[in-house]
Amino acid sequence: MKKFLLFLLAASATVVALRAAELPVVASRLVTGPNSHIDLTNTSSQPVTAWTLVVTTTQPDGTVHRATETVDAYLSEVTKEFAGMSARIERLLPGQTREIALDPAGTGAIAEVTAVILQDGTALGDPEALTSVFEHRAQERDQLHEVVNVFESVLPSSRGTAALEGLKRAFAVQSPQGESSAHQSAREAVDVYLQRVTPANVDAVDQLLRTYADIVRREYDLAEKHSHRKN
Repeated sequence: MKKFLLFLLAASATVVALRAAELPVVASRLVTGPNSHIDLTNTSSQPVTAWTLVVTTTQPDGTVHRATETVDAYLSEVTKEFAGMSARIERLLPGQTREIALDPAGTGAIAEVTAVILQDGTALGDPEALTSVFEHRAQERDQLHEVVNVFESVLPSSRGTAALEGLKRAFAVQSPQGESSAHQSAREAVDVYLQRVTPANVDAVDQLLRTYADIVRREYDLAEKHSHRKN
């Protein structure tokens, strides 16, 4: 019986090792302490749009602490164009190595990438983590679609101050489920444009408004594309 249990433990460890080895994002050079960080390398031939990293630390008393972080960077195809966006939430390109800052990890900590999603929707690793990412993407897709619909209900038929006022009224109507972050961001952007518009700059503000609406449309297109799992 003891030999059988040892065999099961060894087999289980082998499965974990194989799972980590098979994932196309490799964690290396873990530095512990107050300024903990780690390198992540994409070994695949396509960009990685999401990954889950688990850092496990065993305390002196035997207590095991696991810190899990999932980064979903599929929208960075659009948001990378914005000034001030963090490289931490950008896709990991083929062959790229990126240093990732971590919460302080203790001596002897072990880091493992447990889930990865590739550009084409291929999902590898921990099923629960992958399901959570795709559920969040589907929710984000639906929320962005709602905002796109608001813009498309107003912008084709009005311009300038009239368009802004129409959008303000439209964004005042919120979903029974509450206001999404996409809805809130668009509503607040319209409010800012309304505060700044004058007869002298109305055309420039209208162009900014339409650029913003185009960005939301591009984000929605990405969310629609990346909310479907390939395998």
